[in-house]
Amino acid sequence: MIYEQAFFNAFIYLAAALVAVLLGKRLGLGAVLGYLIIGALIGPWGLKLIGREGEQVMHFAEFGVVMMLFLVGLELQPQMLWSMRKRILGLGTLQVVVSAGVIAGVVILLGQDWRVALAVGMILAMSSTAIILQSLSERGLMRTEAGQSSFAVLLFQDIAVIPIMALLPLLALRAPAVGAADHGHGAGGNHWMQGLPGWAQAATTIAAVMLVVLLARWLTRPMFRAIAATRQREAFTAMALLLVIGVALLMTKVGLSPALGAFVAGVVLASSEYRHELESDLAPFKGLLLGLFFLGVGIGIDFGHIASHWGIVLGLTLGLLVLKGLVLWGVAKFHGVATSASILFASALAAGGEFAFVLITLAQGSGVFDQEISRTLVAVVAISMALTPLLILASVRWNERKVPQPQSSREADVEDDHSPVIICGFGRFGHAVGRLVRSQGISCTVLDHDEDQVETLRSIGISVYYGDAARTDLLEIAGAARARVIVIALRSRETTERIIHAVKRDFPHLKIFLRAHSRLEAYEYLELGEERIYRETLDSSLTMGTDVLRELGVPAYAAGRAAKIYRKADEAAIRTMAKHRNDRTSYLNVARQSIQAFEEVMRTDAPSRGGEEGWSPPALPTERD
Repeated sequence: MIYEQAFFNAFIYLAAALVAVLLGKRLGLGAVLGYLIIGALIGPWGLKLIGREGEQVMHFAEFGVVMMLFLVGLELQPQMLWSMRKRILGLGTLQVVVSAGVIAGVVILLGQDWRVALAVGMILAMSSTAIILQSLSERGLMRTEAGQSSFAVLLFQDIAVIPIMALLPLLALRAPAVGAADHGHGAGGNHWMQGLPGWAQAATTIAAVMLVVLLARWLTRPMFRAIAATRQREAFTAMALLLVIGVALLMTKVGLSPALGAFVAGVVLASSEYRHELESDLAPFKGLLLGLFFLGVGIGIDFGHIASHWGIVLGLTLGLLVLKGLVLWGVAKFHGVATSASILFASALAAGGEFAFVLITLAQGSGVFDQEISRTLVAVVAISMALTPLLILASVRWNERKVPQPQSSREADVEDDHSPVIICGFGRFGHAVGRLVRSQGISCTVLDHDEDQVETLRSIGISVYYGDAARTDLLEIAGAARARVIVIALRSRETTERIIHAVKRDFPHLKIFLRAHSRLEAYEYLELGEERIYRETLDSSLTMGTDVLRELGVPAYAAGRAAKIYRKADEAAIRTMAKHRNDRTSYLNVARQSIQAFEEVMRTDAPSRGGEEGWSPPALPTERD
């Protein structure tokens, strides 16, 4: 009978997850909002397919957040994380402190004690790591300025949960409830630091984090290597799960956030050669557990309390979104984030987060506030979390309307191949350059922003990454700091110029080689100070002209030499004429002089038709001087 009930619940959850994904995608709302809606529908206030046992499922599904943070860490090189330190410490600290302070001030104005207000402020300053990262990833926004800023703040919030959990019991207005110490992620109960003095607790915490770093850095690699040698995929999957569960358990035992510990382990393993295997093995578990987590949030919304206090709950929810959103927008602008990115950033983080449920339970059990306030806060956080995907969608639509630009739902997948050459654009021009360079044993990192082109090239075995090369962060991920040459072979002049400016600003050591479609584009690039410019049609035109001369009886050597002289004279003319292109009269005068000089050079330097007939090889490649 127990097994029958367990199988029934499993069937309901899996069916609900499938319906949620299909519904969310069909309506264009994203999978997260679909999970929340379906969760509310099957819960005790809907169809009653799932009762109070949903709370036990939530404890299990919370491990999906841990898994997600581990996989996020795998995608971050330590040097990239170091480059984000200003956002994590500056933006994150400012957001948590200002949000908590402003919310606490409003709660005091509503008549609550300052200790209750401070507790509520700290609780509502948190945002939903799971919903925000999942929603931004679905829309390919994680690599944007707003996505990176959101991630930095969420990471700081995960760290800030630790001191907040330590502070909440100190704000108690009454004696803590029995068993209050058992609430939360290591907030008390059975972790190893019970009874230890403060210095010992701090030392234990630091030692635990260092142990995670050392084990992930030195022990896991030989273990993964040994397991990989067995060629048993299930053993590798088991090891990956063992690693994440072990780290989460260790962090819980020392009173830290298991998600934070998993993130640290992921960052340490980001440079491992087994990173891709870890991602592919754990991604299905992460997706399923996160789906259960979002379903559980929907199931856990207390619609009975909301119905009896609907005015207060909805008013507080709206107030939280507006107040916290304004704070976030102001903090982002203070840190120099662009307006459109600030709007998306504020919309994403304005709601409450999953850690709020833990903190609310801890605060109530510690005697900070009573059950009535606790139930109201849970309702406010749950509703605001459910609205987060809609807020993100609305801000994206707003930004698209205000700043029209081509958007792709696909997230960039650029990686650092440690290549000396980066090629931007792999069409007919860049393709030839890349294949020639690779034929000599020199690796190239290729970026292209055309999804169809990328998929076509990958299907025939050519390594190409999807991403917009005009983004500095993607160039950094592609290894621009170590590369020697960047080839820009794009059709868009505007995008090419953006890349040129980015490279000159952030990677000035790179030698830039440019594709130009016309003389006018060549003029533009020369004005930017570039010299390595290759006009797309010049080579093919000279090759055709050489073949025409040979067909008419001109020896191959003579035809090839004429093409070389033509190239040198034409390149010199372009550089001269580029200086006068903005003055039409001067430009035309210089153009006439250049034509005369060109014709004189061709007559003087070109060999006679009959002078080289003794040697006529079958083909002579056109050379660049």
